[in-house]
Amino acid sequence: KMELRGVCCVLLTCLFYTSSADKDFFTSIGQMTDLLYTEKDLVTSLKDYIRAEEDKLEQVKKWAEKLDVLSATATQDPEGFLGHPVNAFKLMKRLNTEWGELELLVLKDMSDGFISNLTIQRQYFPNDDDQTGAAKALMRLQDTYRLDTHTISSGELPGDPMTVEDCFELGKIAYSDADYYHTELWMEQALKQLDGGEESSVDMVTILDYLSYSIYQQGELERALDYTKRLLKLDSAHQRANGNLKYFEYQLAKQNKVEAEEGQKEKEKREREKREASDKKGRPTDYLPERRKYEQLCRGEGIKMTPRRQSLMFCRYSDNNHHPLYVLGPVKQEDEWDRPRIIRYHDILSNSEIEKVKELAKPRLRRATVHDPQTGKLTTINQRIEDITGLNVKTAEELQVANYGVGGQYEPHFDFGRKDEPDAFKELGTGNRIATWLIYMSDVPSGGATVFTDVGAAVWPKKGSAVFWYNLFASGEGDYSTRHAACPVLVGNKWVSNKWMHERGQEFRRRCTLNESE
Repeated sequence: KMELRGVCCVLLTCLFYTSSADKDFFTSIGQMTDLLYTEKDLVTSLKDYIRAEEDKLEQVKKWAEKLDVLSATATQDPEGFLGHPVNAFKLMKRLNTEWGELELLVLKDMSDGFISNLTIQRQYFPNDDDQTGAAKALMRLQDTYRLDTHTISSGELPGDPMTVEDCFELGKIAYSDADYYHTELWMEQALKQLDGGEESSVDMVTILDYLSYSIYQQGELERALDYTKRLLKLDSAHQRANGNLKYFEYQLAKQNKVEAEEGQKEKEKREREKREASDKKGRPTDYLPERRKYEQLCRGEGIKMTPRRQSLMFCRYSDNNHHPLYVLGPVKQEDEWDRPRIIRYHDILSNSEIEKVKELAKPRLRRATVHDPQTGKLTTINQRIEDITGLNVKTAEELQVANYGVGGQYEPHFDFGRKDEPDAFKELGTGNRIATWLIYMSDVPSGGATVFTDVGAAVWPKKGSAVFWYNLFASGEGDYSTRHAACPVLVGNKWVSNKWMHERGQEFRRRCTLNESE
């Protein structure tokens, strides 16, 4: 099982269409920039509403001040005041007409324009699933890059500091997934900020309630009991906490009694079990057996390139066997890895070409693919790929463009169809995916590497460059060492495009051999 998370992609010049009515998961930064402008427009509308309310209040205030002076004078000598016919007339006029006008002014709703704009824009807002997805992406980054909650919450990463409410919300989302490990981390952070004097609408009792239960679920009775007692000092009538207190005390007494009756061997065994439980405490187990290796490579750790192998890798100028286009202007080629052979080509796309591809792709970034009739720029790119790789791109899949944001990643996978997937590309009629061409269309300040989990390789994004590798040996057998993944983007915005070349059309460009590993 493999998952693509936080990535929106589009195939340019392909045959599928996604309805714009479908709600998309807002993790593509390409999409989320639109939300910033939506919010900016709403803030402008909100300011207009505030000014209108202030103008209305100013009118009411002036009217009140004028009548305050008038009534103060009039009530000093009411008969003398009303003895003047003009004063009598104006009193009748005020009470019969002007107070009614004031009532209409006070009742006038100045929010109509703002509410109307908000209603229109609300259709583009993210929903609960989007908010949950963004929270999980943040926790994914926390795990992958081993970030503590303080580093994230304090704003040490680029971005605004997190409030108690923000931390509490992350903890609640983890709790709803029975992820008590992250619940504990974020509830503790919320508690630390409250203890530090931060004001919050979230009360300490609620945080302690979540915290004590999440700790209990991870097997730490004594700590759960301590937090429960702290909660009850704040709210002695808390029904659930009182019930938990009795239960935790009973369980702890039972545990202590067993330990007191144990012999030395049993005590050693129990201590060993406690240590093992403590070591295992942490993130919930998942379906990806290579998670640890994958995340290690994403952090730049565990890369398995020896100095001797490194000494055999070079940078060079390549004309692709005297190709006419590259004899006078060869491409810059760099060895990234030896087995499998991964080559990086520098300065493959110019900034203007990258912007054009992004311009074509951005409006169509969806969870599925869309049709795009504009192919002029892409034809040039496709020809360049063919000239550099020597492979026929007429049978290749269309250029796929992907934008990764908010923890976006592509978990370990193979690009080629395995033997247990005989129909993987049957509908294309072009054979298996023989090679992958991956273009980095942005630099990424932190994170976002392409890692090869089986061989311990990591390739980092560099704008305008492309990496190339064969997925199949020349025999046609799959190269399982090409299993790879896209690491989560920690800081920045990652744009990539890739081209998958297929076997059909390569018969005389990459000749077959009988050796399965060549």
